[in-house]
This record gives sequence, structure tokens and C-alpha cells, in this order.
Amino acid sequence: MKYAIVGAGGRHQMFREAVTETHKANNELVALCDVNETRLALSVRDAPPQPGNGIATYLAGEFDRMIAEQKPDTVIVTVPDHLHHEYIVRALRSGCNVITEKPMTIDLTKLKSVLDAQRETGRSVTVTFNYRYSPARTQLKDILMSGVIGEVQAVDFRWYLDRVHGADYFRRWHRYKDRSGGLLVHKSTHHFDLMNWWVESTPVTVAANGKRAFYAPQMAVTLGLADHGPRCHGCPVFDKCDYRLDLAADEGLREMYLEAEDDDGYYRDRCVFDADITIEDTMQVEAEYANGVFLNYTLCAYSPWEGLEITFQGTKGDLTHKHIEVHGVFSGQHREKGESDESFSTTLHLAGGLPQRIPVEYGNGAHGGADPVMLGYIFDPAGMAPDRYNRASTHKEGAWSILTGIAANRAIATGMKVTVDEMLAEAGIRLER
Repeated sequence: MKYAIVGAGGRHQMFREAVTETHKANNELVALCDVNETRLALSVRDAPPQPGNGIATYLAGEFDRMIAEQKPDTVIVTVPDHLHHEYIVRALRSGCNVITEKPMTIDLTKLKSVLDAQRETGRSVTVTFNYRYSPARTQLKDILMSGVIGEVQAVDFRWYLDRVHGADYFRRWHRYKDRSGGLLVHKSTHHFDLMNWWVESTPVTVAANGKRAFYAPQMAVTLGLADHGPRCHGCPVFDKCDYRLDLAADEGLREMYLEAEDDDGYYRDRCVFDADITIEDTMQVEAEYANGVFLNYTLCAYSPWEGLEITFQGTKGDLTHKHIEVHGVFSGQHREKGESDESFSTTLHLAGGLPQRIPVEYGNGAHGGADPVMLGYIFDPAGMAPDRYNRASTHKEGAWSILTGIAANRAIATGMKVTVDEMLAEAGIRLER
């Protein structure tokens, strides 16, 4: 199978390694495409030699020529979110299948273009929701499928981003809603996809509140950082800012971003307290699903720890899960990843009985052991066992995962509850539940 990757930033590395190293037996990376020549050269340097003529590189304006010359079977899309639709559509219409990083896209207009192109070409779109494949999340699915807590009626779902990971969304391109859809699309697409998969349904109404409470100019004043510059590199208050990012001190960041700035003018270390940031850092969503399940969801991007807490309320009892993904370390210090018995807990509490602590399944590899499993199913499906959990995600799952966030953004902007089917009809979008 021949692959081409468009987008040579940090997220493409997982896919490049899967094609050229982990699952290289039946796969080949024939081309890379990006706006930045430096990053293209770095990626080729770090990849193992490929068969034939090796890995060809193309600038973004040469994407169509890349498809014509290299004839990939599948294009892998890892560009910034607001450009996903462009390359997905062009790849589909050129006769290629597509694998895309989440979110599939960020707004209704772009979503319609993707769905129309897929319908008209019949080509496949795979959206890489790795959280479905993490052993702990799959275990929750297994428990829910067993029916032990009866029919799920409501879910309380809280996700916490700490002040290292959370802050990073406010210094990159993600900080602008027209480029990322905001965190309710860019980040929460994972969480809303999990909800759709866990409860086997899709949202019908969405209400939401959101605000930027922490990563804002007034917080810089409160922290004594009012004289900050536009970016960390060369900032006059760099030494006393706990939120600084030192690109020069990290070899990978230095090569991929600091030394590549002259190619495209992209700064990886913008100040997290800038006035022009347009995304929220504190969000709450209330949704009702087609099967009657209620959801209460919270996302906070400045927590003292990172992870999630979720409770499924069923007719026979409750199922609660907590995962401390990163233990609370701050101010530039190393963060301890939470992948041990102490960082996971799952509790089953049936009516009339005592709570039961269930040993949590967890694995090795990125994202709690999720990435190796997901990549195996994508790039070596013949070598994987049949998936009884139906974890593969197409354009349909990709669409429903972002529609909760898109509807929530509309609810925040208007102060009104949004009916999803009405929103889709207004946009001329056809999508099965």
C-alpha cells in the first residue's frame, strides 16, 4: 500500500513511523507534502530509506502534482484543522482513500464539502480516534455492553487539561477558533466521539456555556507579567513566567519550529495571555441523545492535574472511572505520566450492593496503549483480531464527533439551545444517525 502524508508537523510522526517502521512489510511512504521545506527535510532525514525512489517531497502548492506523480493509494492528512477539508476533498476526488487526524474538520461548511466528496466518490475516510483503542476506555465499553448497569440514562463527564498541556493550545494556531474550532471541536472531538461510541447514539440537542477565564490579558497582570512580549523567544519576562516555552532548549522543537520560522513565518511559542486569542478555556456542555441519554460535560484547560472522571448512571447501578493521565507537576518541571494501578480507578456500584473496585486494563505505548492498537488495525488489519467493539471510525463517526462541539459553539454564541437536526438542515447536510 502506498501512502503520502500532507502536513509534516509533530502529529505526522506517528503515521510516518507506522508506515516506514512498525508496519513496513506491506506499506510504503512515497511522498511528503508541507508548506515548510525545513520540516520536509527533517522528516525525510528521520525516516528509514524507502523502496524505489525513496520519499519525494512537495510543497503545499504541489499537492495535486504529488498525487499525479506518486499515485498513492491513501493520503494521510495531518495539517492544521481548518485545512483538513481541503486536502481530504482533493484526495478523494483524485481517487485516493484518506486517513485524517481528528477533528475531521471544524465547521458546517467544511463538513458538507467532505461528506459530499465522500458520497460522490465512494472513497473511504478514516478518522483516527485513538482513545477508542486505549485498554481502559475499551474496558468501559465492554462493561456497558454487558448490560450490568442496565440501560444508561445519564453521563457526567469531566476532562481536565493541566497548565502545561492546556497552556500549549493557547500558544499555537489552535488559539484561533477559525483555525481549530476551539477546544470544544479540536480537543473535545475525542470525548464526544467516546460518548457516541459508549452509549451508541448521537446528540439531538445541545446547550453550552464557555469563557476565557485564565489565558487572558488580565491574568498576565495578576501574575506580574504585564510586560510580556508577543512570544516566549526573546520575551522580556521570560525568566519569571511559569508558562514559558523554550524552543531553543529542546532539540526537536528547535529543529522543527525555531529553525524553520524563516520558511513560513509560523511561531510555535506565542504568548498564552495575548488579547487576540479567540478560544475558551472553561466550557460546560449539556446534551440529550437520540436514545434519551443525558450528558453533562466539562472541559477545563488550566487544572492542577490532567485526566478524566466519568460516571455512567444506569437503571441497575453506576459505573465510575477516573484516570490521572499526568500527575500535577508545573513550572517547566518533568510531568509524571499516570500509567499505573495508582493512576486508574474503575468502580461498579449496583443498587442494593457495595461498590466494587474493578482492576483496570492498561497497556504500553502512547495514549495509554491506544496508539499501537489503532495503528495495527489501520496499517496491518490482517494481523489483528476481529474487533468486537467496532472501534474503526469513518466519515460518519468523524462528523458526529464534531457536531456536538459545533452545536456547543453556536449555543455559546447565541445563548440558545441548539437542535442538531435543524442545524444540519440549515447547512444542507445529509447525515444518518
